[in-house]
Amino acid sequence: MQLLRNPHVGEPPGAASASSTGGGLARPIDLHRLIDGYAPTPLVAVDSLAERLGVGRVLVKHEVNRFGLPAFKIIGASWATYRVLSARYAEAHVAAPEATTFADLRAAFAGLGDLTLVTATDGNHGRAVARAAAWFGLGADIYMPAGTATARVEAIEGEGARVTVVDGDYDLAVETAAATASADRLVISDTSWPGYTEVPGWIAEGYATIFAEIDEQVAAAKWATPDAFVVPVGVGAFAQEALTRWPVGPPTGPVRIAVEPTTADCLYRSIEAGEPVTAPGPHDSIMAGMNCGTVSQIAWPAMRAGIDWCVTIEDEFAEEAMRVLAEAGLVVGETGAAAVGAWLAIGTETPTALSEMGLGRDATLLCLCTEGATDPVAYERIVGASPGSVARR
Repeated sequence: MQLLRNPHVGEPPGAASASSTGGGLARPIDLHRLIDGYAPTPLVAVDSLAERLGVGRVLVKHEVNRFGLPAFKIIGASWATYRVLSARYAEAHVAAPEATTFADLRAAFAGLGDLTLVTATDGNHGRAVARAAAWFGLGADIYMPAGTATARVEAIEGEGARVTVVDGDYDLAVETAAATASADRLVISDTSWPGYTEVPGWIAEGYATIFAEIDEQVAAAKWATPDAFVVPVGVGAFAQEALTRWPVGPPTGPVRIAVEPTTADCLYRSIEAGEPVTAPGPHDSIMAGMNCGTVSQIAWPAMRAGIDWCVTIEDEFAEEAMRVLAEAGLVVGETGAAAVGAWLAIGTETPTALSEMGLGRDATLLCLCTEGATDPVAYERIVGASPGSVARR
């Protein structure tokens, strides 16, 4: 484990503000509520974990089922797809389509022609893009790094997408997908590069639905607002939106902590250097959704200015977190467990860190757990029980 206090907090981020929708739906949650099957994911108090860490309350945002998918990525992919298609529609119709149902949207976009969504993924984002493509009546081509678990490839193919496994890592998959872009092949990537920033910004915007739900759930339960949160970082899109929700840290806002695998610590290295640095790899953590070597160009300024602490963890902490959560009846996969794994690592290896962060026995900690059991075979091997049996506890 590595723990780093960010010396750059509070410096001007220089990130561009979100662009206007130009009509149509104003907020991501407005879109998501139109989609059949929308429901807020649970926010669960895990008392056993709070006792173990010596704090007042630990809250887990449990993204085990978003529209039937075992991860949160669909809310970003669907919002970005909507924004891309709305921009195409507005070119011909002056404004984005007005709609009161999702069927209205799909009908409006049907006249845009035969389009294909393209992206790179370690698993969850690609499956989300494939699902969004199916919702909007589009094709999907998904590029994945070598060594991807068979279950993740098959899950994406099960959404009706074509999957290509490249002979290299996630960064090569990103480059390969981007090289195929054309007028009828629309890249929906959650990382960015020079000249490609708008779509990743829309993906990050889509995650605002999670934070809107958390605000409503905390208020309904009459819990204290979080004193700290841990957000998993791959390229940084999710962290970027978390920092939009909580732009101010201590003493008036929560402690904002980012977690990465030790073998894919691109944010940690970048904050340490004060500029983007590529983690050389191999990026082979079981926390596959974070096996990324380079931070997103548009997420980096916000993270540099807004993340208070960076922690990197070894796979053993993610595995222990999965078991701890399973004891509480929560099915959480390897990447999703990283937020809890971060607290376990901090408590085990740097027990004075909580007090250094200003977090005492009454603190409320928020864990953003971003996926369920995306690889059921690996889950059962690590936890010692199947996802189904854990969910029935």
